[in-house]
Amino acid sequence: MLPWKRVLRPLAALLLTAAAVTFPATAAHAADSHSGWNDYDCKPSAAHPRPVVLVHGTLANSVDNWLALAPYLEDRGYCVFSLDYGQLPGVPFFHALGPIDKSAEQLSAYVDKVLAATGAAKADLVGHSQGGMMPRYYLKFLGGATKVNALVGIAPNNHGTTLSGLTNLLPYFPGAEDLLTSATPALAQQIAGSDFMAKLNAGGDTVPGVRYTVIATRYDEVVTPYQTQFLSGSAVKNVLIQDLCPLDLSEHALIGLTDRIAFHEVANSLDPAHATATTCASVFS
Repeated sequence: MLPWKRVLRPLAALLLTAAAVTFPATAAHAADSHSGWNDYDCKPSAAHPRPVVLVHGTLANSVDNWLALAPYLEDRGYCVFSLDYGQLPGVPFFHALGPIDKSAEQLSAYVDKVLAATGAAKADLVGHSQGGMMPRYYLKFLGGATKVNALVGIAPNNHGTTLSGLTNLLPYFPGAEDLLTSATPALAQQIAGSDFMAKLNAGGDTVPGVRYTVIATRYDEVVTPYQTQFLSGSAVKNVLIQDLCPLDLSEHALIGLTDRIAFHEVANSLDPAHATATTCASVFS
């Protein structure tokens, strides 16, 4: 029998998804309530010449996903921006549930907006979970490769997930997959073996001209098996966070929300010329 923790975490994710679809719109969230990033007067410096666009994960939003990483990057001199995408009508706060190809179109428009405001020729993208995978559609099919220097994915769902085996139960619940597809398309598209995943990865994981970094944790209970997060390609760096710090116990959410060891590796990926060793001590950097 699986440990209770491994069973309850994915189950909680599914329950949260159901709540996102049915919860009344009165639970509105002020997505512009943050301060400090999304400053369209920010001009990239010579040291950090590209703006960083943060791309949140499934059931997240442009604020809460980045309350730790956005200030971390700002403190290091980056112009930092974040967007909301994949919204469903009448569902506040919980985003990235709409069709992923449409979300990629929203990202495309947002990158154009950021480049126009900052005057930069290219941006760097950092995404968590779906936010580390969805930009690959933008790069591959929407011309994003000419506007993006690097994509850093934190726990990205690059090849589809089994959700710790729970997706294998879908055939035993008639209509469940159709319900997922109609109510929350992005969830159905992220299942291992989906048509979307087949299209995204056909012909190779990467496109020329973009550097890719994947930062994964072996304790990921959402994107499983965790090895499916890794990409293949000549311009790819795959990182297992426990190889850098064996004491790091972050799972899927925490590696993107609070893990300063992962954040240090993000900074290294954005500025590889000045990278320093990522270790357990990076939590204090």
